[in-house]
Amino acid sequence: MQLNLQAVLTREMNSNRTVIVTSKQGDIDGDGIKDNVSLTANKTPDSPFWRDITLVIQNGRDHQYQQVPMKNNVGYNPTLFLGDLTGNKGDDILVVIDTGGSGGSIYAYVFSYLKGQLMTIFNSDTFNETYRYDVNYENHYKAKVNSTYLKESYILDLTYKDKDYLAEIYNKDGVLKAPIEGWVNPLSGLYPVDYNRDGIYELEAYQRIAGRYNADSLGFVQTVLKWNGLAFAPDRQNVAIFGGEIKHNGIEGS
Repeated sequence: MQLNLQAVLTREMNSNRTVIVTSKQGDIDGDGIKDNVSLTANKTPDSPFWRDITLVIQNGRDHQYQQVPMKNNVGYNPTLFLGDLTGNKGDDILVVIDTGGSGGSIYAYVFSYLKGQLMTIFNSDTFNETYRYDVNYENHYKAKVNSTYLKESYILDLTYKDKDYLAEIYNKDGVLKAPIEGWVNPLSGLYPVDYNRDGIYELEAYQRIAGRYNADSLGFVQTVLKWNGLAFAPDRQNVAIFGGEIKHNGIEGS
């Protein structure tokens, strides 16, 4: 079937020099027969950048194939994951593409056969529009992250930052010299994890917290998403911060 798929795609799209970037096998429609799932794209000469990234599914029963376009179809390192994300006993499809942006953001899509049709049940654009945050530095070497969608607040300890960093923005008594706002970047990681070991994967989403500038990382917002029958809903959310060196009597340890 894989050879047949390659031949069909070559005939149909050789004028565009489209190639198969990656492929996997899984039972996508739940009929008990393995299907071929591939990502095809046009390679940019002398570059790892891909254009016109397309999901292609070849049905294992009748060998027919369908092409599924994606809104954000350019980027780097497009990857496939097949696994049960919805509990429908079939393999759902997770596509992740690196955007190449400075914030390490990704494009991500999840496709699933529901009620006999292939549907997009997750996309990174909608996630980024929904999960928004306010980030503000506070007195006494702290920063607060407010999750506006989940109505939760997190306090980050900034004392692990070096003395020069803190001296630029705080007075000696720990009071801010001026208000500072940070931000939370768009989705930068989406990982399938079977937390309950029940054969159904949850999705763990990562968003990087930026301070005064994009390279000034303060940590990550981690959101575990679980399929509720209609959508991927937040199961829990937390913030992971970076560690600093252990200090002994005011002297940083080696």
